[in-house]
This record gives sequence, structure tokens and C-alpha cells, in this order.
Amino acid sequence: MDLQEYVNQFDSMTCIMSVEKKPNGYGKMRIEVGNKAYIDSFEKNSGNLIDMPFGKRFVPGQEYTAYIPKDLNFEHFIYSSAVLKKPMHAYIHPERFDVWFNIFSLPLDFEDPFKCYCTYTQELSTDMNTDSLQGLSAKTTADVLKTCIKLRSTKNFLKTMDEVMADIRNICKANYCCIMLTDFKARKCSLLSENSAPEIGRHTLADFLNDEFIDYAKSWLDIINGSTCLLIKNEQDKEDIKARHPAWYKSLRSANIERLALFPLKYNDDIIGFIWATNFALEETDHIKETLELSTYFIASEIANYQLLQKLEKLSSTDLLTEVKNRNAMNNRILKILSGRERVPNSYGIVFADLNNLKYVNDSEGHGAGDQLLKDGAEILKSTFENSEIYRAGGDEFLIIDMENTKETLSHKVETLRKKSDDPNKISFAVGFYYEENGGDIRKAMREADANMYNDKKAFYERHPECRNR
Repeated sequence: MDLQEYVNQFDSMTCIMSVEKKPNGYGKMRIEVGNKAYIDSFEKNSGNLIDMPFGKRFVPGQEYTAYIPKDLNFEHFIYSSAVLKKPMHAYIHPERFDVWFNIFSLPLDFEDPFKCYCTYTQELSTDMNTDSLQGLSAKTTADVLKTCIKLRSTKNFLKTMDEVMADIRNICKANYCCIMLTDFKARKCSLLSENSAPEIGRHTLADFLNDEFIDYAKSWLDIINGSTCLLIKNEQDKEDIKARHPAWYKSLRSANIERLALFPLKYNDDIIGFIWATNFALEETDHIKETLELSTYFIASEIANYQLLQKLEKLSSTDLLTEVKNRNAMNNRILKILSGRERVPNSYGIVFADLNNLKYVNDSEGHGAGDQLLKDGAEILKSTFENSEIYRAGGDEFLIIDMENTKETLSHKVETLRKKSDDPNKISFAVGFYYEENGGDIRKAMREADANMYNDKKAFYERHPECRNR
């Protein structure tokens, strides 16, 4: 067969790929020949949508890595067609290009003792063409649609994400699936949702999310390198990871991860997290890739929307000066408790803390100094009542609701607060404390704590009469 003559019959950008045969995998992949449209995509970039290979001219028979970065997804696509003799189709948007790729590959029955061959055809567009999705399998379409319907109809986002994780784990026939959120600027990552197979027992990513884990996430982007995902399927893939990131390879080995499907979650050109499944069924590889490449667009969009709502809710419930909860949040919390929408334990504590001398500082040193006094006072409260709900109830007044600690523990915290804020010339709190032990009305507990706070303020002025007229 004359490969050049064969490929010239195609109108779309098409080349012939070859894959070296190996006993335990495959060797080098080469672009043997290309038609005029394909070669022009390299040499006449002004007329095409992508800038291919670093200013090089196309040379037949070169390894594909002479033109684009190494891409395990691309290799799997070509290997499946050339070696496994499967017709392949994908509609993708690799991060390294600003275009959508509608790609096809057909195996070639071409006798060669050392190589297998396939065609590779690509059609490019700057905008997503929904007609190109018609080539998706019915199974993929149903799975993606199921995910979309769940996400768009939910009233409990976190519960629904748990259901979606269970669905995706079952689609992948994996033993574990999760979504991890990332904030590369703040160097933080957090677990959004996860689902494990019963046979692996309790297994949570949260146990491993330390300050260094974000560095792993950065390395994943380097390995994916602008592609759509990372699929580790066999020993050859693992050896590639070992060469590129030995530390991560060691981590995978220690976690008994033999196969991994890892997809970045991208929204408005920002990576907001990753979704991955471990030890998936090898026979589901193509279906997993096809399903998650599309599902991740919808999942990322819903996550971004959820994060925006969380930020708006925080803004509406947070005192911007002190960064504790505001009066609106306090009122809503009390109303929910009184209406029965939120339950409280039989035993809980209420603390009122009122800053002494705020008016004097505002009048004598200016409101900037008063604002700083409020911020410093709030920091003392946050460090003293770490796991409690702290609200700025008014100008100089704070409320603490504690549902976790015993009376003895909370009493000790109150005494610690008194010691930290016992300087009449700097930060001084009048403190009122009440501990309810029989499930009584929270309004009564607040009245008692408030009365105790005013008694403490009276005692403060008796100890420091010089502050009375400030």
C-alpha cells in the first residue's frame, strides 16, 4: 500500500500513524505521512486554527513528540486504533489549544512485522459544535444526562455530589472516586465529595490533605500538560509517571493504586479542582474517558456556582471588619433554633463580651483606632473560643454560642478571656456567661448572660473609676 496515495484521498486534515509493536506494550509512535491539509496545519499556521510545532516543517516518519508534547491520552487513542483495531472517535478541547478537536481514527490492515498503522483525522472549530456530540455512544449520553439532571435539580448540593460520586465510581467500576477542590493562589486543597467501594473499608482523602498536598496537584497539571486528562492503565504508563514524578509514583504504589483516571475541573480558564477514580475496570477505559471528558464541564460549572453562592452567603453573614459572623447571621441562627429547624443539645453555653472604652477610643483617637480595637478584640475571642460560634451582635458587643464544650471547659475559656483582656488602657472585655444544662429556652440563656455581662461591666468601673467618664 502506498500510504501517501492513500492519505491524499482525505479532504480533512489526515495523517497515517504507526505504532511499534512490543511484547508488553508498544514502542515509538510516528507520523508516517500526511495529506496537504494536515501538513498545512504545521507549515501555514496563518490559515489554520492552531500553531503546531515550534516553527518546524513537517518531516515524514518523525515521532509525534517532535511536534506536540508527549500525551498519554493521544497514545491510548492511537494504540486502540492501530494495535487493537478499534475505530476511534473523540470530541475534545485540550487546554494547550484554543480550539475543539473532532478526531477520528481507523485501523489499517497493512502488513508490517514491526509496526501497526491507523489513520488520524482531525476537524477543528473555535466554538463547541453540539452536532459533533452525536457520535457519543448511547451509554455515554445517558450517563452524562443523568449527572446533569441530578446537578440541576438538586436542593442539597453536597448530598447530590455524593450521589454523583457514587454514580461515577460505578460507571468506572472503580474502588474509589472523589472530587478535590484546589486554590493554587492560597495553596489550599479540600475534599468536596468521595465514594468508596465496600471492600476497601473506610478510606478518606481528608486524612492526607496536608499543606504539601497542593504540590502534588501542581505536578498533575505538569503531567497532563494541556491534555484533557491522565489515564494510568498499565505498567508502561506507570513507568512514564515514575520517570516524570518519582515521589507521586511512590505514593501511588503505597496506596495500591494500579490504575488511575484523573481529570482536571476547569471553569473560566481556572483549574478549580480534580476528579479521579482509582483501580477502574480496564475494559471501561474508553467509556470512562468519553463520559468524564464531557461530564467534567457540567460538574465544574455547578461547583463554581456553588462556590459563588457560598461566597455571597458568607458576605451576607460575616462582619467585614472583624471577620466573625454578623448580627444578621445571629438573628437567623436564633430564629432557626426557636422554630425547631435546628436542634441544640440539652447543654450549651452563652457568652456575651462587650468591649470597654470603644467610644472613648473613637472620640479621642479616631474611628481608625476604634476599628483596630474591634479587630484586636475579635482576634482574642477567636483564639479563645476556637470551635464556637462568634457573632458581632452590635457596635462593641459580641455573642458566643458554644454547643460543644462542658460547663467546666467553657468556664475555663471565659476565665482565659478575662486574663487576656484585663488592661483598661488597651483591650478590656466585660464578660457575661451562662450555661444551660437542661435544654432550656435559648432566649432565657441569652438574657442571663447579658445580665451577667452588665454586672461585670459595673464591677470593671468600680475597679477602674478613672474609666467611668471616658
